Amino acid sequence: MNQALVLQSDFGLSDGAVSAMYGVALKVAPDLKIYDITHDIPPYNVWEASYRLVQTLGYWPEGTVFVSVVDPGVGSNRRSVVAKTKSGHLVVTPDNGTLTHVGAFYGIAEVRRLDETKHRLAGSELSYTFHGRDVYAYTGARLAAGLIGFDAVGEMVAPESLVQLPLVHAQREGDVVSGTIDALDVRFGSLWSNIPYTMFAELNIPYGGRVEVSIRNDTREVYRNTMTYAKSFADVNVGEPLVYINSLLNVAVAINQGSFARAYNIGTGLSWKISVRRAPKIVYE
Repeated sequence: MNQALVLQSDFGLSDGAVSAMYGVALKVAPDLKIYDITHDIPPYNVWEASYRLVQTLGYWPEGTVFVSVVDPGVGSNRRSVVAKTKSGHLVVTPDNGTLTHVGAFYGIAEVRRLDETKHRLAGSELSYTFHGRDVYAYTGARLAAGLIGFDAVGEMVAPESLVQLPLVHAQREGDVVSGTIDALDVRFGSLWSNIPYTMFAELNIPYGGRVEVSIRNDTREVYRNTMTYAKSFADVNVGEPLVYINSLLNVAVAINQGSFARAYNIGTGLSWKISVRRAPKIVYE
């Protein structure tokens, strides 16, 4: 039985690159079911690819094959790999850090180096810049269709040898929990932190309570204010900021019907740090 094939890339949809990947996969197995995570990863942004992959992978059935192609090192000596997660999913990708979040959240059970000379589209041997089509979509489709097994991909390599992006874990110090802004809810401009709900819950802030939020870029504080801890956006007025728990059960910050990221020029990555605490009571005399 065919498994689903799920694609993501930084190719965009303004040219034929993604369509070519679909075509290769369907030539391998015409009845294959192909889906997308996104093709709007910012160009060369491996961190974003890693995050979007972990945002999605766990909601797909065991056995699903993912192809993730954000590959600034295409054509170089960087490795191509197929990873089997402890959740039973397969990921075909360059070994450039794309598997960082999947490894941290789900664990990597096994990894095989993808032999690019053996597993590639016939006639593509002189193409060095489109491995997404020639190697990854082709191999992913063969895996999903059951034409090859994981063991046939190539030699086993140690999961510990995979390239890892640096991660900073959330922490609590006294009445403050802090972490990094790992991603944006892109369309709506909400900030998604790596602070888990379980850590935030230790502050004992009820729904409707006030939270003080501080955001820093490296050493420079760019935002500090108090806002409501809400179940959803509708719990506050339009244009009002809020803290909420996002779909990954992490702390997030938003503006109801507005873009927090755009309003305050907030970015993502390890240099962007966020701290939250119960807002202090203000006594007026």
